Amino acid sequence: MLHSDESNRSLALFCRVVDNFGDIGICWRLSLQLQREHGIAVTLYVDDLGSFQKICPEVVCNTAVQRIAGVTVRHWQTQVAVFAADDMADIVIEFFGCDIPEQYIAAMAAARPQPVWLNLEGLSAEAWVEGCHGLPSPHPRLPLTKYFFFPGFTEKTGGLLHEAALQHERRKFQADQAGVQAFLARLGATPHEAAALKVSLFCYPHAPVAALFSAWQAGDRAITCLVPEGVAVAAIEAFLGKPARAGTTRTCAALTVRVIPFVAQADYDRLLWACDLNFVRGEDSFVRAQWAGKPFIWHIYPQDKNLHHVKLRAFLQYHAAGTQSLAAATLCWNGVACHDDGQAPAWPGLWQSAQADLPASAFAADAWERRMLANGDLAANLLRFAATLRQARVQ
Repeated sequence: MLHSDESNRSLALFCRVVDNFGDIGICWRLSLQLQREHGIAVTLYVDDLGSFQKICPEVVCNTAVQRIAGVTVRHWQTQVAVFAADDMADIVIEFFGCDIPEQYIAAMAAARPQPVWLNLEGLSAEAWVEGCHGLPSPHPRLPLTKYFFFPGFTEKTGGLLHEAALQHERRKFQADQAGVQAFLARLGATPHEAAALKVSLFCYPHAPVAALFSAWQAGDRAITCLVPEGVAVAAIEAFLGKPARAGTTRTCAALTVRVIPFVAQADYDRLLWACDLNFVRGEDSFVRAQWAGKPFIWHIYPQDKNLHHVKLRAFLQYHAAGTQSLAAATLCWNGVACHDDGQAPAWPGLWQSAQADLPASAFAADAWERRMLANGDLAANLLRFAATLRQARVQ
């Protein structure tokens, strides 16, 4: 176990689920890592236990308080509650600016010593993030200050979520080809499907799935697409010609689509490790794809006025050296026109280029991983930041 600062013994993390699984996925991974690797007593407040259960089958949806894997989980049903100073954790985190109960904030202000209060922001490669990371935000009425903590891709940010043993576990899994085949078989994949180019598909409903499938069908290489149940349902059912339930499969020309069960987080990591290319969405699966050592295409969470396109381009400019074909496919996947005439390129040509560049893209993924590891992991960086703030109060 890595030892945290003695003043960081307990932590409360508030999560409101907006992106179905991405928000709770990040918060659950962080909670587990803080508890397992740093010995922190974590209380996770979450409003949507149903979405939580999808990635953590141990969750009981009709329970107000439960203990899972050493973490206390509280169902956050209302903003109205009574909290005392004794209820306060040493560190309080609101994920992505969610409004935690006013009574909890008042109790934080009254506590002695006061908790370190952090707003854990969304991940972005935009240049302004470095300048905002760590900035204070005094409460307008109470003697209390919140600090912004940004995950990111440089040493001037909080880094990325990353467990200490993750690389070792991945390499061990990928080196055991019999184990990889057995894992895919548990998801229903036949030996023939497992021998094809394997692609995992996790996207939002508006992704151009039909156009991509059409390009894959016409290609010269057999492709197995593994898609979790409940993802892009309309497009998947249009291809299958039947309900998209786990276990359903269809082969048309070069493409086989198989619907797999929605799996817990540890098995989702293995799915990313087992595939040759991963389509991911939001933030949690986006980060996990970066630790998989495989090429990936990101479907970013949409924002009004296409503000997400700015965030997407910022990441691609920082990440995509040597993988221009995959960057072009990523832009098109997100509805960004790539030609001077405002038209998006056709998927057959995009896929042909991306497929040819998969070996180079895999090599670039390894180099990217080494760069990110140099920034440290988000959990340890967060605890170090909190300890620094607490020490500054004492001086």
